[in-house]
Amino acid sequence: MSVKVVAMAAGEAGARFETMMVERREPRPHDVVISIAYCGICHSDIHQAREEWGPAIFPMVPGHEIAGTVSAVGEAVARFRPGDRVGVGCFVDSCRECANCRAGEEQYCEKGAVWTYNARDYEGNETYGGYSAQVVVDENYVLRIPDSIGLEVAAPLLCAGITLYSPLVHWGAGPGKRVAVLGMGGLGHMGVKIAAGMGADVTVLSHTLSKRDDGLRFGASDYRATSDPATFSDLAGRFDLIVNTLSVNLDVDAYLDLLARNGSMVVVGLPPQPYQVKVGSLTSRRRSLAGSSIGGIRETQAMLDFCAEHEALPSVEVIAADAIDAAYDRVVRSDVRYRFVIDMATLS
Repeated sequence: MSVKVVAMAAGEAGARFETMMVERREPRPHDVVISIAYCGICHSDIHQAREEWGPAIFPMVPGHEIAGTVSAVGEAVARFRPGDRVGVGCFVDSCRECANCRAGEEQYCEKGAVWTYNARDYEGNETYGGYSAQVVVDENYVLRIPDSIGLEVAAPLLCAGITLYSPLVHWGAGPGKRVAVLGMGGLGHMGVKIAAGMGADVTVLSHTLSKRDDGLRFGASDYRATSDPATFSDLAGRFDLIVNTLSVNLDVDAYLDLLARNGSMVVVGLPPQPYQVKVGSLTSRRRSLAGSSIGGIRETQAMLDFCAEHEALPSVEVIAADAIDAAYDRVVRSDVRYRFVIDMATLS
């Protein structure tokens, strides 16, 4: 059995979004039915809806930054009840048995996590994301949103927030650590706010100084333009950690030279081509080049609680459902400060 709900979907790669009905399963004993209030737009939504990351599943309903309220629960659900403020992030299931799942790192599930959209669940059914009126998710993959966070600003935390929080925690950002955030977009601006909330000394590395005032207001102590060659000589050997949010190819060796001894550059963006790295850039000061994905369910809940406590919240522009196509074009032009969020009350 299933129920049909309204959603915004792309019928094929690069197509404009249109209203359509999609099927959600009838609630199982451990399922939570969520009425979606807001859904953030992630750049990965654009890549997948435009089939820029390889073959995709259509029709596609993107969206993995979901915030709303519980409207119903299955008979065995113990953690949630109707009216609770909840969120759903990038995945909605995992095998629950492998070493990574047992460690609370479900995003690295050895069987493969079930992604919130453009994927198939373990029964072969297509998953549809948050550009929709409703979603049905197993309670083990639902997050509780603190009361102090508005649902519209909570939504981007479910991807952008956890994508930056996880590496900052893993690589020990905090007092006494010098952290650089490379890029000041939807991901980078959250990196600045979270790292500053952790007590780190934060520098923004951006192509120009056009967002300098924002970066300093978000908690950075310094803001440098990477288009200025003096930046690389001035900051050589300075940072304990660089979090690279860019999805473009760059001169990796030049950025590795900004790391102190034992420093790490962690990549969270997905550039289209392989990096070229000189081994000497790593061996000269025992530097590391690493990567990070999102976080597991426990860590994502910790991130939500941290962001509520430290008021490390995304800067958003709320749009109507019929403005998705225009928003996509603006994201590609970097014309948003700093995250679009769709108001699902406008979905007709």
